[in-house]
Amino acid sequence: MIRAWASDHFEVPLPAGHPFPLPKYRALRELLVAEGVVLVTPSEEAPREWLVAAHDPAYVERVLSCDLSAEEVRGLGIPLTSALVARARAAVFGTVRAAFAALEDGVAGNLAGGTHHAFYDRGEGYCLFNDVAVALGVLGPRVARPFVVDLDVHQGNGTAAMFAGDERVFTFSMHARTNYPLRKERSSLDVELEDGTDDATYLSLLDAHLEAALDRHRPDFVFYQAGVDALYADRLGRLGLTHEGLRKRDARVFEWCSKRGLPVCVTLGGGYGRPLEATVEAHANVFRYAKPRS
Repeated sequence: MIRAWASDHFEVPLPAGHPFPLPKYRALRELLVAEGVVLVTPSEEAPREWLVAAHDPAYVERVLSCDLSAEEVRGLGIPLTSALVARARAAVFGTVRAAFAALEDGVAGNLAGGTHHAFYDRGEGYCLFNDVAVALGVLGPRVARPFVVDLDVHQGNGTAAMFAGDERVFTFSMHARTNYPLRKERSSLDVELEDGTDDATYLSLLDAHLEAALDRHRPDFVFYQAGVDALYADRLGRLGLTHEGLRKRDARVFEWCSKRGLPVCVTLGGGYGRPLEATVEAHANVFRYAKPRS
């Protein structure tokens, strides 16, 4: 079984019709537990000292006090409440704990997280804190050459910006060219996809770029941002991948990491499909393909 952390017990009231799919998190946990795929630990709120390991202390204080400007909240795209802050902290907690577990087990995951639009001093796109950046700050010298594999359909702009110029960290983002964010940051390697990209084209590009990048960087740890919003049924994705294409994607990532003996911390990332079950199934497949050390 894969050790995983979950934060769906932190409930956040949202306006009617808001696109953020909160119900998927509980549905995913229940499915993976029923199948015996994961061993789940409930997340707690990440302490302040973890958050400031990656973020501007002044920004952290304003978030914890729910004291962001109206413009900042618009950029966040979700109402700022104490409940949202608590859940965001719990999502960070899950990624930090999963990263430490991955060092021991070979693979572990967070059934939340993947908040890659958060920058050093601001949040965007439903992301208050950047969980991968915080995890790396807390891990410290335990990880010397991390590699972020970001296969969410949206570029990991916050992650790219936070590690720009840091040669220890390789940020790989394979995302839709015309999708959010309109203004892209520069990752270590960006692979841009056209609207409607199908399974064959997607997998061909992944094959051409990711394994070679792993070999060039020679990492000792991988964060896998396993967003499933590349699925054809996703409301916010614009690509044309099927469930089979996503399964092949996940199989490749885990195979390449296993072949190199790399610990992998999985974060959930985006997934906004209708019906909700399609998104949950795609997220579940990520963990079904992950194999801890025997």
